Amino acid sequence: MADDWKFDVPTTGTKHLPPDPRYMEALTSQGYGFEAAIADLVDNSIDAGAKDVVIHFLRDGDRLVSLLIIDDGSGMTDDELDVAMTVGGRRNYREGSLGMFGTGLKSASLSHAAAVSVVSRTRTSRPAGRRWVMERAKDGFQCDIVEPRYAQSLMDRYSGSPITWQGTVIRWDGVKDFPRNGGPEQTERYLSRTISKLGMHLGLQLHRYLARGDFNITIAVEDITTGLLVMDFGVLPLDPFGYPVSGHPEYPRTFKLELPSVGPVQLNAHIWTPKSSLPQFRATGSLQDTQGFYLYRNDRLVQAGGWNNFRQPEQHLVLARVAVELPPHTGDVFRLTVKKDGVEVSPEFIAALEHASDDAGNTFTHFLSDADATYREARKRSSVERKPAIQPGRGFAHGIREVIAEELPELPGEQPISVRWTAFEGDDFFDLDREHHGILLNLKYRAAILGGRHGGLNDAPVIKSLLYLMLHEIFQRERAGSRERDNLALWQSVLVAAARAEQDRLDDRDGE
Repeated sequence: MADDWKFDVPTTGTKHLPPDPRYMEALTSQGYGFEAAIADLVDNSIDAGAKDVVIHFLRDGDRLVSLLIIDDGSGMTDDELDVAMTVGGRRNYREGSLGMFGTGLKSASLSHAAAVSVVSRTRTSRPAGRRWVMERAKDGFQCDIVEPRYAQSLMDRYSGSPITWQGTVIRWDGVKDFPRNGGPEQTERYLSRTISKLGMHLGLQLHRYLARGDFNITIAVEDITTGLLVMDFGVLPLDPFGYPVSGHPEYPRTFKLELPSVGPVQLNAHIWTPKSSLPQFRATGSLQDTQGFYLYRNDRLVQAGGWNNFRQPEQHLVLARVAVELPPHTGDVFRLTVKKDGVEVSPEFIAALEHASDDAGNTFTHFLSDADATYREARKRSSVERKPAIQPGRGFAHGIREVIAEELPELPGEQPISVRWTAFEGDDFFDLDREHHGILLNLKYRAAILGGRHGGLNDAPVIKSLLYLMLHEIFQRERAGSRERDNLALWQSVLVAAARAEQDRLDDRDGE
């Protein structure tokens, strides 16, 4: 009965329930990607007023030993360090800060390292430090105090580069992603791949800061045995709206929508230049991922692409991008994830999009139609220049299939071309299954082509892509002519020789 229902739950008092020590383990299992974790720490540096941030990989010969993030920001006193290293500790964020939840430093660091040390000093305080070791953190939240002389020596190590009077050093030890074995080649591959991805991620997420000219991020690799810098370069801004010429003469346009709970929000709609080769065009991954909303909070890109349940991504909208500045007070309309790598929006925002319009009365859906038409017209022009082709299928990575679909018009009604490794009786590098549109690769050479790494369905993407480009037209003809047979023999001979050279190289490395 209605008379029995209580709209407020009655209580009789309170009880203190401290978190279980295993909470730390849960805190560090939030799926922080490596690049996102570093970006979170750089956010802290920006909040501290840093002008220079150095991301420093330390190696001892062939072995990576530590990763440090150093800045010349305002630093922290002993008491402020305690707050920063407290799980759930929240300082008072100033207006314009990127931090929000008070968990980023601990969660981001211990997601990727067995221990994190933070050493800092202000203009008026001595260097001080705290250190979380994951094993002790799980045992009653025991945080170590860094020995003062070591704290001083670590600050001195980076004096002038970038630290002047004040600053902070974050040190990761036992980094989980660092290669443990494999020698110099594996270490070099790891550094090359990781630094490239990290530079792209930071260049995109913080492109507005980097473009100002008074803020710099440097990624460096130092050999602590020799003291030499093996690598040292600055991160460049990657503006996702940095096209030289708009893909549509009437864009960009500004659409306005009204949200009762937070006020007016502007949507800056852009249509990219078709067929762009600029790195920022594909900086977030496949073109399906780059379309949609680019959400900014205090000049930091907190979401790059995606339609937030407004609609599904589709090929014809790959040129459509919308910059959205989150209002200072987002209420329940925009909810930033803890990792600051995405935004959840409420139905209020989705509903308001249907009524958003520009000063001329054009609706937001009109923008989507223009982006669709621009893409289709570009495809129509390119289809005149290139013949339709059978598209790649199983065995080719999604990104490769997507690019080929953009570059080559599809030949309708044809089974896609697949590629797979299989056992051969002879030494040929490849064979053709014409009936089923298959490219077969000799399993004998797989380990050599992959450099000893584990394979998968979409492995060896460069070799597979080149073979597709060489062979796809053959599947469109019933029989091979004399020129075609000669080309097949030529390609077979060269690829067999190259595969054997890779085998010899692998054997030599294993024998060392």
